[in-house]
Amino acid sequence: MPTPRNDATVDYALIGGGIMSATLALLLTELDPGATVHVYERLPEAAQESSNPWRNAGTGHAALCELNYTPERPDGSIDIAKAVAVNEQFRASRELWSYLEAKGALGEESAFLHDVPHLTLVTGADGVDFLRRRYEAMRAHPNFAAMEYSESLEEIRSWAPLLGAGRPADEPIAATRVVEGTDVDFGALTRDMFAAAKRRGVVVHLGAEVRGVRRDGDGWRLRIRDRSWQTIGEPATARARFVFVGAGGGALRLLQSSRIPEIRGYGGFPIAGQFLRTFDPDLVAQHHAKVYGRAEVGAPPMSVPHLDTRVVGGRTALMFGPFAGFSMKFLVHGSLFDALRTIRPGNLLPMLAVAKDNLDLVTYLVKELVATPAQRLRTMQKFYPDAGKAEWTLINAGQRVQIIKPHPTRKGSLEFGTEVIAAGDGSIAGLLGASPGASTAAFAMSKVIEQCFGDDRPEWVDRLHEIMPSLAGGGSSKRRDPAKPVGPV
Repeated sequence: MPTPRNDATVDYALIGGGIMSATLALLLTELDPGATVHVYERLPEAAQESSNPWRNAGTGHAALCELNYTPERPDGSIDIAKAVAVNEQFRASRELWSYLEAKGALGEESAFLHDVPHLTLVTGADGVDFLRRRYEAMRAHPNFAAMEYSESLEEIRSWAPLLGAGRPADEPIAATRVVEGTDVDFGALTRDMFAAAKRRGVVVHLGAEVRGVRRDGDGWRLRIRDRSWQTIGEPATARARFVFVGAGGGALRLLQSSRIPEIRGYGGFPIAGQFLRTFDPDLVAQHHAKVYGRAEVGAPPMSVPHLDTRVVGGRTALMFGPFAGFSMKFLVHGSLFDALRTIRPGNLLPMLAVAKDNLDLVTYLVKELVATPAQRLRTMQKFYPDAGKAEWTLINAGQRVQIIKPHPTRKGSLEFGTEVIAAGDGSIAGLLGASPGASTAAFAMSKVIEQCFGDDRPEWVDRLHEIMPSLAGGGSSKRRDPAKPVGPV
């Protein structure tokens, strides 16, 4: 394992050992094969935070089943714009993975990607009415033409037997299904991508914690602490022409250390999560699907309940959740002081405004935090009525940090998406936020490349469109004013 060398000079420094940095590293080797690319990960292994397969639901987020991507307009119509965008962003990831597999850079997709149908389940007359209108709106779009709809308990039970076991026959119920859904082991994918990147000359430093990023002439100087053993003395430093901060919950503080004006006013709201998990072979055999429902009032979108098939390391499990909670940590392997360390004079007002305007969210998180095992079981029984507590174990999921950003009229707003923040000169960029996260890594990193290098290297954008043809259809192909933040992914 390489040790960070003091005053090392690199072309591209990527902070964080997750799916985002792995994706960007490989894309840079395609676009600039002679350049030096170094990745710095604070933990002893890559993919141990949100990219770890048990820290996320593994859903290949293609907006096939997630109701939070299809909000209801005031007039009662269903807005599918975000669903279409997320679907196309995941398509870019599939195109990149297929391209890398065809070139021999990645192993077969079957090692990290599995076919698992995506279902949406609702109950009650209002839920059925909403899902029926959502289905009608979505099936009219070619991306969702394969979607099926049913209000028949027997048919829904044939799609996913656990959903119907023990359910009253007269309960209003409806479901949609898309057979071509996926389950993704992002941990295996991340490790495979880093292995491919290293074969192309990328250097991955493990146990190397970047503590700060500061301007240094026309580049950036990184202050790096070696965490692989107890060391004495000053941290090492490295100089980079371009820096990407893909450090998950640690990205906000590092971007703040860079002092770029684009990060002023941004804060973070941490949300923890837990899942119930079972490897019981009888239950696993009866459920081959990812089934999403409706979020409770006041719940964040990332807390939409779902009952999932998971395939990790060749072993199949079922997971139900997530159950949200609160922690001051921004990373699973972080510090209880993470949130406090990101408070700045410029973001204090937006953070206070968000706390005032989201009391229902705070109430929801407190309720989840004190929930008993029996209460969690009752929540799962809305999906799987015959669920018993003996088969399920509670596990911790990843730590997510939602974006708090300045707002011109409300002083601050809480965002539940993912956003790229880049300096005006394109020399540093970072990723903030959570959902849909890993599924859209190829799109997000293509956007970083375009926004930071597209004006000087337009041929790179053309090359990205060759690798991922869906990018040429819109979204990432739009140039930006370099004086403005990049905006949401």
